[in-house]
Amino acid sequence: MKLKATRRNFLKGSAATFAVLAIGLDTNNVFANISGRSENITPFVKINSDGKVIAVIKHFEMGQGTTTGLSTLIAEELDLKLEDIQYEFAPSNTAVYKNLNFGAQLTGGSTSIRNSYEQYRKAGATARTLLIEAAGKQWNVDPKKLKIKNGKVIGKGNSAHFGQLVKVASKLPIPAKVELKKSSKFKIIGKNSTRKDSSVKVNGQAKYSMDVQLDNQIVAVIKRPNQFKATVKSFDDSDAKKITNFINAAVLPNKKGVAVFANDTWSALKARKALKVEWDNSTAETVSSSDLKKEMLDLLKRKPTYQVSKNVNQDQSNYLLKQAHKVIDQTFYFPMLAHAPMEPLNCTIEPMGNGKLKVYDGCQGPSMAHGAVARTLKTPMENVEIETMFAGGSFGRRVSPETDYHIEAAMAFGLTDQTRPVKLVWSREDDIKGDYYRPAAAHRIRVGLDKKNNIVTWDHHIVSQPIFKGTGFEKMLVQNGIDKASVEGIKDTLYQIPNMHVGLTDAKRPTRTLWWRAVGHTHTAYAMESMLDLVAAETNRDPVKLRLSLLNNDKDQKRFAEVIKLAAKKAKWGKKLKAGYSQGFAAHKSFQSYVAHVVEVSRKKDGSIQLEKVVSSVDCGLAINPDVIKDQIEGGAVYGIGHVMRNEISLKQGVVEQSNFPNYPPLRMSDVGTFETYIVKSKEKPTGVGEPGVPASAPAFSNAVAKLDKRVVDLPMSNQGIKFA
Repeated sequence: MKLKATRRNFLKGSAATFAVLAIGLDTNNVFANISGRSENITPFVKINSDGKVIAVIKHFEMGQGTTTGLSTLIAEELDLKLEDIQYEFAPSNTAVYKNLNFGAQLTGGSTSIRNSYEQYRKAGATARTLLIEAAGKQWNVDPKKLKIKNGKVIGKGNSAHFGQLVKVASKLPIPAKVELKKSSKFKIIGKNSTRKDSSVKVNGQAKYSMDVQLDNQIVAVIKRPNQFKATVKSFDDSDAKKITNFINAAVLPNKKGVAVFANDTWSALKARKALKVEWDNSTAETVSSSDLKKEMLDLLKRKPTYQVSKNVNQDQSNYLLKQAHKVIDQTFYFPMLAHAPMEPLNCTIEPMGNGKLKVYDGCQGPSMAHGAVARTLKTPMENVEIETMFAGGSFGRRVSPETDYHIEAAMAFGLTDQTRPVKLVWSREDDIKGDYYRPAAAHRIRVGLDKKNNIVTWDHHIVSQPIFKGTGFEKMLVQNGIDKASVEGIKDTLYQIPNMHVGLTDAKRPTRTLWWRAVGHTHTAYAMESMLDLVAAETNRDPVKLRLSLLNNDKDQKRFAEVIKLAAKKAKWGKKLKAGYSQGFAAHKSFQSYVAHVVEVSRKKDGSIQLEKVVSSVDCGLAINPDVIKDQIEGGAVYGIGHVMRNEISLKQGVVEQSNFPNYPPLRMSDVGTFETYIVKSKEKPTGVGEPGVPASAPAFSNAVAKLDKRVVDLPMSNQGIKFA
């Protein structure tokens, strides 16, 4: 099965079914009935004359459930069962399918449902209104006397399935206003439903971009330098020419590598291994992680470069610390991390004739990929078409400010005669050693306590490699020199901490940094929630009660408090545990969602730690698909905990030391126990769930481990002697 949503395929489908009702946005970005128009075919919902209803998904599917969530919104407004609606991925069209949070067609930041909730419901409601109006015209009945039920318009003794009404509905103008279904009438929103992408992934029909196999296809792999910023000086492919099915090798135009071409992937990889390349290392990175770490920890001892907190500066905080009865002083260090999705990067470019090109990709950022391919191949944007496919994970990797792998694919295609499709393939080693990494970060937190063990000041200095500086996102996400990703989760903490000072210093960025699942919250939550447990231990207070004491009664904090209470209650926080068992707690707000985790661990006879159970609670507003929410919260917990257990990316004289899963191990089934996730019932607008499960999971795990072994403030835990079962 190929999921196509191009203008050409749309028109072919329309011709085959003779009539189609298509509701989308016009050139003025206003909802319109665009049925039958050959230009700007950009629908959110299509209904064919055979009755088939199709949701056009503007956010790509990397396993987070967008195909299910967005289809649910349209199905609800059309009173369809979820299994009765199909889906396809949207074409590349920024004007229509842009992410309302970013201004570009881009999936990320846990925004898919949040920014599309009203948009997709309105598209479905508009289609419903037109179908009812069409039925009224055909039957000469007042539309107010008609209703939709189970994919049919019924009323006054009449009944017709959607397809029978499409011809008339497709010619009607959009009503000035449509009424969305009341939440009390919801049939599938808020209910558990089988995911739309489950069956095709189980039976093998789902097509990932790695699955693309076109006639006469060439496979390209890139020989890259071991050190970032090195360039090609020369190469010798005499041994590569001995490999069966080897075609050619050529230096990329930017000299960042050598493209090796073959008729199949295995031959391309063998030929690449046989290739001899002389590198120009005059501008290459030569720094080691140990040097970076030392420099970052030294910077923590100095005055921050940027004043983040508005009401308290460091001089005031220092004064209060000197006056404090007791000071808790703790430093944390977080290494760089790789994204390591199960499907390594890949991309295929196919010539379509007349200078037209099609790009097959698990495309996280069509706006950026589309432009990058067009610019690299010096062809107009209208000559490039993007076919978005499934992606086997991403965690942020499939879109970068430099659109690196799309440019590589375009350069590789440009080095051929451009008559055959070219498929760029990254190996696992390419992925680990050539990633854009979650930046390294260091925190120093000093908490002053009075004689009654009350917090009198909290001084928090962060040193981090910036993510957004120097990118197209800088204008939006860097203010007064402060990179949002470095301080989120601390600058905007919900805890009402007296006299809290937050400062930031940028660290050197020798490698490529990038957003990573939950971005800055991945280290800020760990530092904040670990420190709160340290304060609780020092003051002999219950960690949950301490957190609740730092919240007031405004709406935002009440929602956070309810999540904290729910997780604690469901996990039976404070219960008497078996010998060798402990519980840890942490909570955090990110991407407008509130999450709390209680993690239970045990210590085995050999001293190793076993993750026994994770109990989670989440308030993400209105729950569109509870099962999908639970999947994401639990998957996020696994991702967060797994990385603090064993993972780091380290450099030795500029060379990444890790290369594959043996030395960058993912969390495995044997590592985990059971999961329970509870969703707070809410009528608030839905927020994100793709990332919020990550931040609090690692500190909750660490807080549990600290009760049985040692508190780890220098990650990963395995480097500090913690063994895992």
